[in-house]
Amino acid sequence: MVSGRERGALHSSGFPAREFFWRQYLHPFATLASFCKKSLPVKDRLRIGIVPPLWAPIPPKTYGGVELMVHLLTEELARQGHDVTLFGTGDSHTTARLVPVCERNVLDLMATTDAMIYEAFANSAVARVLARAGDFDILHFHIGMHWVPFASLVKTPCLFTIHTFASFDDRWIAGNFPGVPLNAISRCQARQISESRDIPVVYNGCDFSKFEPRYEPGKYLAFLGRMSYDKNPLDAIRIARDAGIPIILAGQAQQKKEEAYFEAEIKPLIDGRNVQYIGPVNHEQKKELLRNAAALLFPIQWEEPFGLVMIEAMACGTPVLAHALGSVEEVIDPGITGYHAPTIRKMDSLLEQTLALDRRKVSKQAESRFSFQAMVEGYLEIYSVSVGK
Repeated sequence: MVSGRERGALHSSGFPAREFFWRQYLHPFATLASFCKKSLPVKDRLRIGIVPPLWAPIPPKTYGGVELMVHLLTEELARQGHDVTLFGTGDSHTTARLVPVCERNVLDLMATTDAMIYEAFANSAVARVLARAGDFDILHFHIGMHWVPFASLVKTPCLFTIHTFASFDDRWIAGNFPGVPLNAISRCQARQISESRDIPVVYNGCDFSKFEPRYEPGKYLAFLGRMSYDKNPLDAIRIARDAGIPIILAGQAQQKKEEAYFEAEIKPLIDGRNVQYIGPVNHEQKKELLRNAAALLFPIQWEEPFGLVMIEAMACGTPVLAHALGSVEEVIDPGITGYHAPTIRKMDSLLEQTLALDRRKVSKQAESRFSFQAMVEGYLEIYSVSVGK
């Protein structure tokens, strides 16, 4: 929503002039990029509408893997000279054109107002985007499969990037609306979505320039993720304890079920010495946690679609030891960037080998495979096919 005061200052493009100037030229995320944008020939320039989740701002302040990917994609597309519009929250910052679909991110609204239903905001975003579909060459949605049916109603090509585990509902939608293009973030996830459709894969990317590799071995193990049964900090603690190495946990519970799990299973094990818990972390805190760790433990108990924290650890030179579920076997190069085990119990026997890996090779290999520039090029290839350019 836009306030009455802002409504009077709206451009025809749909956002306040003062906000436009501030976001385009004065905000620290915008300053350099705004003056370094390329000028593409008109025939190569795409008009792209991007629809992110509304839970967090773009870029996210702490947790928000999808929001971070949207940020990297939006900024690089704008830098390359494409005409990019981000239909995000009003507290987002971008060098592209921002159309605020709600004044603040939904998590903040739910915490400070009587807002209760996320779909009310997401539905509004989709309605606003589709009403302007004719203004774009392609619309790129990052909000999940539930809105795919509505995209079938417009002529403008749409792409839905699926960032989460594919449920029965998702598979049903994929089967019933085959005309709406989808892409997955791993081959494992593509198979989850549909066995019959040819779904392209674009791996998530990392801005390696934002991380500082450390090549000396660390003195603790790290766990970074939700405090949940699926992410499994409990086995991370056990592996560290059995190896006699301290562990630092970062992340938080995000649902009542996860809060109950944390209180019952994890909190009693935190002693401030061998098991430390530092809660949610921002980028700088995350970078320091990962670069100073001897290894990242990733003992997941679910079909993880990607696992961004794995490549962020690698960007710091930190090897990863993981349970081979979901995308893990696609992300980790055994003997180079880490190891994966067929069972969680067998992770223990691979820890010594993981700690012995060359940290320079870890970061170099990860950057060769998972740069955000490679991710953007993958999306541009899909855009080009969709719009016939």
